Amino acid sequence: MNWARTYKEDTYMNSRYNGYSFQMRDTVTREKVHFHNRYGIELTGDLYLPKGAESKLAAVAVAGPFGAVKEQCAGLYAEELAARGFAALAFDPSFIGESGGAVRNVASPDINTEDFSAAVDFLVTRDFIDPEQVGILGICGWGGMALNAAAMDTRIKATVTSTMYDMTRVNAKGYFDAADSADARYETKKALNAQRTEDYKSGTYARAGGVVDPLPEDAPFFVKDYYDYYKTERGYTERSLNSNDGWNTTSSLSFLNMPILRYSSEIRSAVLMLHGEKAHSCYFSKDAFADMVKDSPYAANKELVIIPGAVHTDLYDRKDIIPFDKIKDFFRKNLK
Repeated sequence: MNWARTYKEDTYMNSRYNGYSFQMRDTVTREKVHFHNRYGIELTGDLYLPKGAESKLAAVAVAGPFGAVKEQCAGLYAEELAARGFAALAFDPSFIGESGGAVRNVASPDINTEDFSAAVDFLVTRDFIDPEQVGILGICGWGGMALNAAAMDTRIKATVTSTMYDMTRVNAKGYFDAADSADARYETKKALNAQRTEDYKSGTYARAGGVVDPLPEDAPFFVKDYYDYYKTERGYTERSLNSNDGWNTTSSLSFLNMPILRYSSEIRSAVLMLHGEKAHSCYFSKDAFADMVKDSPYAANKELVIIPGAVHTDLYDRKDIIPFDKIKDFFRKNLK
């Protein structure tokens, strides 16, 4: 049974939370906002604010996971942060969701890192936000982008990553680095560039497909984990790439030879990395953290927290597992 398609047609269920995968509490407000990045692409976000706030607020820009939209995990995190007293901006990165970009459904290690800085541009220029108290939070694939942004943008005073993916590593080397060879990368490039030719001929972009549906009985656990979020009532939304037809097939080309975490050891601002102990992706955070603090004079304000028993998507929306109070305390301490 293709549950996502039947769910998509169920207008009552699909509008439970007005198109969002989570319920917003009445102590928080949400406003649609627009801003542009350095490449002139207009981005769309939801700005969450604590109702009745009177003083200038500390702020956090939130994005991710890779292939998700602001109505999913990013919005849930932003709403939780706003309930704890922050201004929080959940935004759609370039080329997906409600954000602009003429070619749809494509990712870029450069432009999507820039999107975080564009969100910072927006936040530091709001009268009700303290420009010296702005941080970022990246989930899954946007966790890697967040670290890259923190290494570049000195206005970012603190960074949180949750269930982080290093998208350049997984595209260049495969899961668990199983395809880490020049020959394997060459074959991947060959196939993707052949697809480029076909896309140019047809004037369209082939799609890679979202999370597999229907789910094969012998699917590995991490695929079942993704299905449980993206293809069920729990997280399905109409604009999510992972819930539907996925990225353009050639979207991963630019990730093959552009490692985004090269200068993470030079991040001077505070970083908190969160990952589930049982997540298939946990090695991304463990290795990225080790590289970030090794021989770095800025290691003292970096922390890796491994959450016992948690799998990858538990940190998408399981409020009983995600340590939101620790995230709050981290930002309160470091957004100064």
